[in-house]
Amino acid sequence: MDNRKLFVSSHAPYWHNGSSIAIKSYNIMLAALPAVALGIYQYGMPALGVVAFSISCAMIWELIMNLVMRRPVSIGDGNAAVIGLMFAMLLPAATPWWVVFIGTFLAIVVGKQIFGGIGCNPLNPALVAIAMIFLSWKGILEFNEALLNYELGFPMTYPLATLKYLGVEAVSEYGVSDLLMGCHTGGIGATFGLGLILGGIYLILRGLIRWEIAISFLAGVFITALLFNMANPEAYAGPVFHLLTGYTLIGAFFLATEDSSSPVNFIPMLLYGALAGLLTVLIRNIGAMVDGVVFAILMLNLANPLLDKIRPKAIGKEMENA
Repeated sequence: MDNRKLFVSSHAPYWHNGSSIAIKSYNIMLAALPAVALGIYQYGMPALGVVAFSISCAMIWELIMNLVMRRPVSIGDGNAAVIGLMFAMLLPAATPWWVVFIGTFLAIVVGKQIFGGIGCNPLNPALVAIAMIFLSWKGILEFNEALLNYELGFPMTYPLATLKYLGVEAVSEYGVSDLLMGCHTGGIGATFGLGLILGGIYLILRGLIRWEIAISFLAGVFITALLFNMANPEAYAGPVFHLLTGYTLIGAFFLATEDSSSPVNFIPMLLYGALAGLLTVLIRNIGAMVDGVVFAILMLNLANPLLDKIRPKAIGKEMENA
């Protein structure tokens, strides 16, 4: 009788590059700071209140769930703060406190913790909250109504709503520089296009997000919008307008790239980003919603497990009884 034992072993994790969830979270918040700062500068204390309350509530919900589920306290890793910040960046400055309170509950408890916590959520938590608020209280995210009392020195109309209801000619007043510098209404941290681009480049250079997803998402938006515009320039806006309005830039660099809800392989990342960009423009141009970024990314979050199974075929000759 053969008494030999087979020992399966692997190397211990002796080498560590010093990265951590906390470092990544703090860098994401740092990258988002220029866009948030401009939103607070434009809209004043109400915007600061929404951002501060959202981050605080998100961390409190995280702590409560840690205690209820008897898990180690995880608010120190900064992930809950990032979710609260992303959620606040998508909201108008005049958002009522109870919406922020409920939204952070939806993001942390429903979007993250019930799936097992960080790394287990199949959907982006901030987008889960925004989608549920949009479906429950649509008027909260109608920026033309929410920001009616503000006077900021530029057209106080939401560009995508203007395009949807008034047509291409009505959005001709929005120049590229205006869109880049945040001279239009929208979410607290979603209007400063240049700030979001610089923040995204910073995260890519630091290796904290995958450029494949961000670039393919922007390429999907650009190409799809260009095809629509070429087919009927009088009915559909050009690709640059779609790139610089709504949630496009924050979606490309901060939302679509969320780790646990996006692919990890090269080809799936390209497909994931491109299809999300395609759906974004389809929803905007022929759908019932003004902006399609939220639901486009959520739908691709659901498709992520299938996309990530797409891998190049291994090179080599198959051997039997190897």
